[in-house]
Amino acid sequence: MTIEDLLHRLRQDLRDGGLTGSFLVRNLHTGDELGIDPDTVLPIASLAKLPLALATAERIRRGDLSGATRIRVEPGRITSPGPTGLSRFQHPATIAVDDLLYLSTSVSDGTAADALFDLTPPDTVAGILAELGLKGITVRHTMRELSDTPAERFSPADAHLALALAIDGGTSGRGHRVPQLDVSSANTGTARAFIDFLQAVWTPSTIAPQVAERVRSLMGANLLVQRLSPDFSSDAAAWSSKTATLLNLRHEVGVVAHDNGHAFAVAALTESRVAASSQPAAEALMGQVARTLRDTLRSRP
Repeated sequence: MTIEDLLHRLRQDLRDGGLTGSFLVRNLHTGDELGIDPDTVLPIASLAKLPLALATAERIRRGDLSGATRIRVEPGRITSPGPTGLSRFQHPATIAVDDLLYLSTSVSDGTAADALFDLTPPDTVAGILAELGLKGITVRHTMRELSDTPAERFSPADAHLALALAIDGGTSGRGHRVPQLDVSSANTGTARAFIDFLQAVWTPSTIAPQVAERVRSLMGANLLVQRLSPDFSSDAAAWSSKTATLLNLRHEVGVVAHDNGHAFAVAALTESRVAASSQPAAEALMGQVARTLRDTLRSRP
């Protein structure tokens, strides 16, 4: 089977599963890569917590912040399904910056992320990405805006209505009636931009070694691994990643490091055309497509 035939089959598999997707897999040592529409710009939802973690760790390295500084965080008091950590707290808590980094990145806690954004606003995060030469990821707003979508305005029984709006409310230019899904106003990125980000974190780059190590450790401690992890984790490989979910968006980016020294960066950014909150088959399909791309690269001489 030719590469063109393989990619055609994978696109059809995604369509049959109700998904459109932007995928890219790269061998971090050779630079060889294989993908499906890797330059499509998409809203990135919680993937914005990765550049936030990088910028925060960089500011700690520079001495602008101290990881030991304790921050009083107001509770999120969110009761809708999905949010984690401080977002579900009922009372104020005092947390060190280092621990907010863990909660924001490894637990995908939006309230913890916003406490970090209060210290390092989106424009500062964007500026640090630019200083480090990391392109293609746009950070415009905090996580608070992600908790103000149509999904929060409907009862759980009517969640399909919010998802239907997410599916049908877009334009041909990737604008959208839901601001968080409009690429002109949302935090955005591409599969290629996140692969470049992971390459810079996992291999020598403009990122200081201690900062890169901090981001790697946070991604290695990720607790939300239901999508790609089943296809990449094993006794002979470590999977480090970050997921993102918003309305009909399901994303995951990460690195699989094999015991033999080989490492592959993987990005899977998808939109579902099915108005259902729980779609385990779609998440399994994401892993299967990403795994097929990785296996194809791995089999090359």
